[in-house]
Amino acid sequence: MGVVRHVVCAMSGGVDSSVAALLLKRRGYNVTGVFMKNWDPLDERGVCTTEKDCEDAYKVCQILDLPFHQVSYVKEYWHKVFSDLLNEYEKGRTPNPDILCNKHIKFNHFYKHAINTLGADAVATGHYARTSQEDEEVFEQKHKASPTTLFRDRFETRNPVRLHKGADHLKDQTFFLSQISQDALRQTLFPLAGLTKDFVKKIAAEAGFQHVLKRKESMGICFIGERNFENFILEYLEPKPGNLVSIEDGTVRGTHRGWFTLTLGQRARIGGQRDAWFVVDKDITTGDVFVAPNTNHPALYRDTLRTDRFHWVAVDPPPELARTQMMECHFRFIHQMPLTPCTVTLNLDGSVWISLSHSVRALTPGQYAVLYKGDECLGSGKIIQLGPSEYTLKRGRERLAAAALLKEQERPE
Repeated sequence: MGVVRHVVCAMSGGVDSSVAALLLKRRGYNVTGVFMKNWDPLDERGVCTTEKDCEDAYKVCQILDLPFHQVSYVKEYWHKVFSDLLNEYEKGRTPNPDILCNKHIKFNHFYKHAINTLGADAVATGHYARTSQEDEEVFEQKHKASPTTLFRDRFETRNPVRLHKGADHLKDQTFFLSQISQDALRQTLFPLAGLTKDFVKKIAAEAGFQHVLKRKESMGICFIGERNFENFILEYLEPKPGNLVSIEDGTVRGTHRGWFTLTLGQRARIGGQRDAWFVVDKDITTGDVFVAPNTNHPALYRDTLRTDRFHWVAVDPPPELARTQMMECHFRFIHQMPLTPCTVTLNLDGSVWISLSHSVRALTPGQYAVLYKGDECLGSGKIIQLGPSEYTLKRGRERLAAAALLKEQERPE
């Protein structure tokens, strides 16, 4: 009999992580379940299900006869995820806390705790994703501190671990893992890689996990839950009232309580208006939020964007991009949105410009541009700048045409 490997499984109290733990046990690993508490429900007036989630996770570990631990990353979550979230909203952006939580908490603090403190050979989660490694290769990896250079050492990543979509493309969660470090990925198992959600539910039912099957699918982030987002964010940020201004004629159509309560593409609630108006742009210096009278208004469509320094999961940057400064691949900035063909251009500071094959609705600064080649997730970068909208370009062309016509008319006979 070979060495029994010790795997620490992140348990959320949901069906996916519960089945992940069960599958690891069936494979003969020595499994420890760990529940992460990331948000203190006493921090604000809303209701958070943390206690119930923890009970559900503990119950699964009891059924499977696994040791169970609870760790608190409330402080780390506040400093690394929530403070960043508030900061981004104040800058007029719309952040993605799920990607940040995986990057800073699950695949940094939790991963290091599992390996260094609990003595795990690997960590596991219930994500629908897979890597380019076989399980045995995962156990051969040793935890190393990341280099501090701008680009990772090419020799160190000669045999990089790649992140691929799981078998269930509808449930694929590589989008949320797109900022994961190479070190963490090398020592991570995804037991649900080859399974569909339906099959996972079937396994859970047969294993007697009725209490987790009854739970609603977790949507969004625990601390907001089902509550009104505007009221929630105004518990943390001072109201900054401003005008809702028509992008077409500059008239004031209504008011808002702060540009951070609105995101691009959403419907703006304006009293006394017969038609629906949608948020198309923000000016945080004046506090104006620009709106347009149509959900598919050309002011909402753009085809170019720039990210901050891009995080490449495997090779930094990909050889094709390093060689020619350009690369063809696919893009998305919302989980499960259709992939859009694009061309990526590398900048000297490691950021990228992304040109899309067609305009996309409501590209949003603060969200993450996630790139794919085939079923491989290449990585992601935060969107920090947008190219002009179709509306701006159309008006520019009209002005040029009008100026040319005027010049033509002014020419002497």
